Amino acid sequence: MQKFFSNRRLVITVVILVVCFGLMGGSIAMRNRRSTPPLIQQFGNDIVGFADGIVAYPVNAVQGVADSVSGLMNAYTENRELKQKVSELAQVKVRDQTLAKENKQLKAELKLKNSLTDYSTVSAAVMSRTPSSWQQQLVINRGQTSGIKKNMPVLSGGGLIGRVAEVNKTNSKVELLSDTSESSNRFSIVINGTDGKSVNGIITGYNARTNELIMGQVTSTAKIKKGAKVVTNGMGGITPKGLYVGKVSRIGKDDYGLAKKVYIKPATNFNEINIVTVAELND
Repeated sequence: MQKFFSNRRLVITVVILVVCFGLMGGSIAMRNRRSTPPLIQQFGNDIVGFADGIVAYPVNAVQGVADSVSGLMNAYTENRELKQKVSELAQVKVRDQTLAKENKQLKAELKLKNSLTDYSTVSAAVMSRTPSSWQQQLVINRGQTSGIKKNMPVLSGGGLIGRVAEVNKTNSKVELLSDTSESSNRFSIVINGTDGKSVNGIITGYNARTNELIMGQVTSTAKIKKGAKVVTNGMGGITPKGLYVGKVSRIGKDDYGLAKKVYIKPATNFNEINIVTVAELND
């Protein structure tokens, strides 16, 4: 009896397998013959597709957000790196411009020192300029220890810019040509006229806007030509004679029309003085 039931289970299993394979084969044959799958298969496919869509939507959304965040972070990092490179390039450009300007000034000072054959010279750097006296005074990093003395002429670029007014151990204060205050010692200058006559005078003013020195109250009838050289005349015994100051840029009248004003373009721009040469006439 037990053997019968055992054979029966085997037969049932074989029949089920045959039926399954038959259904599979029939399904494949029907699918190959028909343009659309069977209704039951369509229904199953639709359910599976719908479920896939429900699962895929949040996954794709999360993936999209992650991609957007990653893109923003990459853009932020790249933007920061580009800004840093631009800043570095700007700093390099400013440094190169500063070095080129300083190199030009050093060459001018070297040329100036070579022309002062009758003088002993000391080079110095400008330490500071107070806002209240920007156009009148500056402080240099040389003093008594470097042999600096009061009233020594100070030159920069192409000519005279002032004289030493105060000397300390390691620094000195320079009174510029543009200092026309009541307490300053005026600079005596001379201009050679076209008719051979010399026009002597003092610097009485300074036009900061045009960077022009002014020699006022000129009553001489000598003809002064634009471009004529202006030098120190040595009067007063403070500043040596013959130091180049600048060139005549124009000639005007005073407020009353009784005397002339001679405007002088200085050899050096007073707003751009960084290196100076202090000179002493050799005995």
